[in-house]
Amino acid sequence: MSYRVLKLAGSAALWLLLSTLNFGLGAALAQNEDAKPADQQAAAPKEGAKDSAKDSAKDGTKEPQKIDEFAEAQRALNGPAGNPECVWLGRRVVSLLWRDDLDTAFRHLDLYDRFGCPSGHIQVTFRCLVLHGNTIDPKAADSLNSRVHACWINPALPAAPAPAAAAQNPTTTR
Repeated sequence: MSYRVLKLAGSAALWLLLSTLNFGLGAALAQNEDAKPADQQAAAPKEGAKDSAKDSAKDGTKEPQKIDEFAEAQRALNGPAGNPECVWLGRRVVSLLWRDDLDTAFRHLDLYDRFGCPSGHIQVTFRCLVLHGNTIDPKAADSLNSRVHACWINPALPAAPAPAAAAQNPTTTR
């Protein structure tokens, strides 16, 4: 009887040992199989980085311009409205509101609020943008972006004058 118990215990121990080795071997094989795609994925961003470096070399001022805009906002605005994350998200929200993409704007606004950014600044910036809407060229994306940035920095910009399309000419009736 003790022979059967030892035989059963030995087979259970052997089964446990084999299953542990099988699990470890499977994990090791899985890591080896994932190594090649990881290498390929690591190579892809390097190529993309080269392309973006070429693009920024063509522009010359793309990345430093963004950093300068964030620094300018931080100098001009007191409080959290000048924080880079608030500036980036807030300007996106205002731009999306201008383009009538309300669903995306509200999703960004949730993130904006989650970062502790002041929601009142969105309102005054959008008001400024509406008041200066006649100066935005719909065909030029930079026109909207620069106006949103200007309104973000100084939402109290004086309203733009109306276009002189209806200039009053003295007319005489004879």
